[in-house]
Amino acid sequence: MLFLLSQTTNPYYNLATEEYLLAHKNDDFFYLYRNEPSIIVGKNQNTLSEINYDHVKENEIPVVRRLSGGGAVFHDLGNLNFCFITKYSNREELSFESFTKPIIEVLQTLDVQAEFSGRNDLTIDGKKFSGNAQYHYQDKILHHGTLLFSSNITDLSAALKVKASKFKGKGIKSVKSRVTNISSHLKQEISIEQFVELVSKHVIESSAEIQPYLLSDEDSNNIQTMVNDKYSTWDWVYGKSPEFTIQNEVKYAGGTIEYYIDVDKGIIKQVKLFGDFFGIKDVSEIENALQNIKHTPEDIKTTLKDYALEQYFLNITMDEFIKGFF
Repeated sequence: MLFLLSQTTNPYYNLATEEYLLAHKNDDFFYLYRNEPSIIVGKNQNTLSEINYDHVKENEIPVVRRLSGGGAVFHDLGNLNFCFITKYSNREELSFESFTKPIIEVLQTLDVQAEFSGRNDLTIDGKKFSGNAQYHYQDKILHHGTLLFSSNITDLSAALKVKASKFKGKGIKSVKSRVTNISSHLKQEISIEQFVELVSKHVIESSAEIQPYLLSDEDSNNIQTMVNDKYSTWDWVYGKSPEFTIQNEVKYAGGTIEYYIDVDKGIIKQVKLFGDFFGIKDVSEIENALQNIKHTPEDIKTTLKDYALEQYFLNITMDEFIKGFF
């Protein structure tokens, strides 16, 4: 097994690295990384229904889709991510609990009693500090998990808080849990950098065959290509979302608009607009114009640039109108 400690906190790069090691390297890997504030959504999720879109946009928080299923998670520099990539020959080797055992052992050395809980969590005193997920590729398994060490729980809540009744669709929903930081349970304070070192040392010492690994220039270039072509693209982050419907309402100076929007693979399929607003022209012209375009603020704004919006909705701004689509 090879041990890789990431030298970047770029979430697109770190998630692309996981896939690169899985699909393009023959060795087993233990990989550790931290990300700048970002939201990581599961492979089968509707991205928009998992994030607080206004908060994410205002704070320019990167949103990245990962290979594995499960729910959305918030990363920041107070969170450590661990990843095992290994070949397997039978189902018994795929136990979530077996991959998290080294983490529990490290915490025991710090006199913190953690335990495996449910199908894929680690908890302390019943509160979750680690969520885990897996992805299968040929005869290999990628197991990765979060370790909340000193994360900003307030930011986590704000970034993932979304109105449940707003989205109706087929995406896998995240399960909300009470969370805690590992640092809150330590008898002696240590930094997250020291915690990273403890985890690294424990895994290395527990396997006589593990060796450190540094990415070559070729590795780095290939990973960056994956970032550019996949992980940072709208098609991957939003366009992979399953079919869903948005039901929303916007109140503005001229009245109220109710939005009913069908979206499939990130493309607006149908828009219906109702409300007590006043206007000169028929809103069906706006509804028809917005069909079969990308479900993004930029594409909506571009599509409507030649329409005098105030003739359809008296006293509304473009930004107020677009807000109802997200």
